[in-house]
Amino acid sequence: MKKSALQQARAAYQPKLPIVLTGAVKAVEGHATQSVADQDDIKNLFPNTYGLPEIHFEKEANPAKGTPVNVGVILSGGQAPGGHNVISGLFDGIKKVHRDSRLYGFLMGPGGFVDHQYMELTADIIDEFRNTGGFDIIGSGRTKLETKAQFDKGLEILKQLDIKALVIIGGDDSNTNAAILAEYYKSINAGVQVIGCPKTIDGDLKNEVIETSFGFDTATKVYSEVIGNIQRDCNSSKKYWHFIKLMGRSASHIALECALQCQPNVCIISEEVEAKKQTLNDIVNSIADTVAARAANGNNFGTVLIPEGLIEFIPAMKVLIAELNELLAVNAEEFASIDRANQLSWIVDRLSAENAAIFNSLPEGVARQLCLDRDPHGNVQVSLIETEKLLGEMVARRLNDMKAEGRYVGKFASLYHFFGYEGRCADPSNFDADYCYALGFNAACLINAGVTGYMSSVRGLTNPSVQWTTGGIPITMMMNMERRHGAMKPVIQKALVSLDGAPFKKFAACRDAWAVNTDFVYPGPIQYFGPASVCDQPSLTLKYEHEKR
Repeated sequence: MKKSALQQARAAYQPKLPIVLTGAVKAVEGHATQSVADQDDIKNLFPNTYGLPEIHFEKEANPAKGTPVNVGVILSGGQAPGGHNVISGLFDGIKKVHRDSRLYGFLMGPGGFVDHQYMELTADIIDEFRNTGGFDIIGSGRTKLETKAQFDKGLEILKQLDIKALVIIGGDDSNTNAAILAEYYKSINAGVQVIGCPKTIDGDLKNEVIETSFGFDTATKVYSEVIGNIQRDCNSSKKYWHFIKLMGRSASHIALECALQCQPNVCIISEEVEAKKQTLNDIVNSIADTVAARAANGNNFGTVLIPEGLIEFIPAMKVLIAELNELLAVNAEEFASIDRANQLSWIVDRLSAENAAIFNSLPEGVARQLCLDRDPHGNVQVSLIETEKLLGEMVARRLNDMKAEGRYVGKFASLYHFFGYEGRCADPSNFDADYCYALGFNAACLINAGVTGYMSSVRGLTNPSVQWTTGGIPITMMMNMERRHGAMKPVIQKALVSLDGAPFKKFAACRDAWAVNTDFVYPGPIQYFGPASVCDQPSLTLKYEHEKR
């Protein structure tokens, strides 16, 4: 396979491992833990893996001789930059324990585990994927591991291959499933350890003990580069407003980080919209006011950042969507039989007066998306709604009204973008390359320590990577009970943007100035070679969170 010049140079990059992991280590137990909420419920569901202590690693002066261990690894869910380095670190870690240790990758995610689809990952294979983006070494998938039948079927292949530990690399749902799997295997004395690694570009798998999920740093740097390029073009042509939607359905960490990096004129934070109970019109009016203020200064251009999941955070829209879900679920056949030209009026006639008014205010394209794009459960597929176009079109309408009122003098032309998949498989930044390699190597140390139901934890991430601290966190420590598909389920608690947090406060202190002025920052592409001050910096979110501490 032909490799680019950058691929060849990156293949030679050696991730900087925390000093504590460079020799033999011993696991030191800390205090017993409890779940973040719903302690009694979580304890009852996880009697064998609840209340475990935190673990940190220290240098071992007199190491015992290691024994070979066979390990399985699964990439679960959406891609995130650095996954290959987690596997590389895991491979090197178990080989350090004993050179005869073996690593097996289950193909296309948890489904490969259940269906016994696997390959052995040898040194030659691993070396082809070091420091590269994507999950293509073994592929990923979204099969949920949640039934006894799946666990038992997977156990068959684990026994066949003499695998004693399974590492699941995934987000909050995947690691919740890892905890359930660890509990089940412990309850039946299966002799299989289960270790998780925190992955998601959305940045919502974090807490006091998991400082960030891997991939967030690289993805936000990729998006920030392109946003910066757009802002440079914007400031050059001086005639377009760019509405840019960014990944992040459940939380706005990506939008916030990109705003801190690029200093756009407007950035909407979904969590703030929900906290302030803002309406769609509130958001539209706020953007229109910014457009008008800049136009008064002769600036008919700007940028607006929009988190993917915004619609679900607007209280009135959430109520509308709930009524639409119910209406179309109950009357699916009747709705399908109606002529397309009459479908929207049919819906309006059957909505409550308040929701009908909101529905009528939407551009026709968005209204149709709310009606026609359903998931297998009959719910609106919110991620498919072109929120950027919705806001752009509604802002244009509002500006026309303001012009008629003599409150707006200027020209408004809009362009639309959605940045999502572009960031998921980029070559990892030096930060993510180092962090992911450490997470995988650390997972090997947890396996060697004989624990199960833990997530690999590497902390102190604003320090140079050689100073990072390592260990393991019981997955049950991060869990609470939430309603999923009509029933209460144990899940890892998602981390939303905290309006009291240092990153948001930094943004809030600057955004009024950014709105009126042209204070754009142009981050440029990820730099892999050069001074650490340019190449090894963590996200600004991490930086500001640690400044607070």
